[in-house]
Amino acid sequence: MSGDIESIGAAITAGLAGAAIEPKHGDTQGQGGSRCLNCGTSLVGSHCHRCGQRVDVHRSFGAIGHDLVHAIFHFEGKIWNTLPLLAWRPGDLTRRYIHGERARFISPLALFLFAVFLTYAVLAMVGSGGTLGSMINEAAAEQTRTTAVRDSMQEEVDSVDAELAKKDLPAARRQELLDERETLQKSADYLGVSRSRSRQERETDRAAGPPVLDNPAEQVKVSADFLNRNKVNTGVPFIDHGLEKAFANPALILYKFQANAYKFAWALIPLSLPFMWLLYPFSRRFHTYDHFVFVTYSISFMLLLFVAVRLFNLTVIGGTATTLALLYVPFHMYRQIRGAYRSSRFGAFVRAALLLFFSLFALLAFMLLLLALGASG
Repeated sequence: MSGDIESIGAAITAGLAGAAIEPKHGDTQGQGGSRCLNCGTSLVGSHCHRCGQRVDVHRSFGAIGHDLVHAIFHFEGKIWNTLPLLAWRPGDLTRRYIHGERARFISPLALFLFAVFLTYAVLAMVGSGGTLGSMINEAAAEQTRTTAVRDSMQEEVDSVDAELAKKDLPAARRQELLDERETLQKSADYLGVSRSRSRQERETDRAAGPPVLDNPAEQVKVSADFLNRNKVNTGVPFIDHGLEKAFANPALILYKFQANAYKFAWALIPLSLPFMWLLYPFSRRFHTYDHFVFVTYSISFMLLLFVAVRLFNLTVIGGTATTLALLYVPFHMYRQIRGAYRSSRFGAFVRAALLLFFSLFALLAFMLLLLALGASG
């Protein structure tokens, strides 16, 4: 089931990319002449006035690279018209695009897909970075190894206990099994994994709950260990199965989380749209399309900002860049709301604060979606 969902996610992402970079109907290439090679219309000027095809076309290997660059990045002025406005005057960019000024700017969907692929490419080359992220990954990998060793030892202990439960067991054999069980427990202590516990000990541990630690990486490890030893029973078989796999192999879940993030990045848009509607409920001035353009441009900027900060983190000014980016995010939201919706200063300030709060909910929902996909795989 998870494989099908992941395939659907990849297909949707590819479809969105194709829709964003595919030329419109009639925008194909032919070879120049007195008539358009696409529709046969007599040519006046550098483009066919009927279908839009260029007169000056090429059939060279270099034209392939030009087509690729143009399709993805829309160089020919659009990228340089779009990015400065997106960074400093996002509200103007959003409003102008909504009201029909499309030829000068990259469409929000094309920019979003470019930002997603750029983010994925940069993270693939330099990693997600950050000491905390590395510590969490290491803690998850260590927890996976610990769980595997514990499960193996627990199986051996259960086998010994099953034989010890026999009433007609000879005294010599019983003593041999007791010695074997003690050896297994010493091995578990030596390897740093928890020993086999009685039913009463397990119930006491479950009631106490996992300890709360200051170190996030250690908290991940301890919490995963606690949940793995105290199986969660939700009553829904496929959920319990997914949780069992997640607790037993958190490193694999983190890997799937990262791999699925770019496939399902588009889900951030529909997850955010209801919150945008809440900022202007029952408004007749603004429509769903307006909110879509706003959200898509906003998420695109956040992704590009993340990429820039990640690259700055490779230098000595990484900490300063991170701090400035965190401060600029709410300011950017304020400017986009004020410019796109023509809100007053106070109204834009209040809505920006709400939007920042709503964004956390949307991001949390997105992360839960990725975790669910990883656990069900």
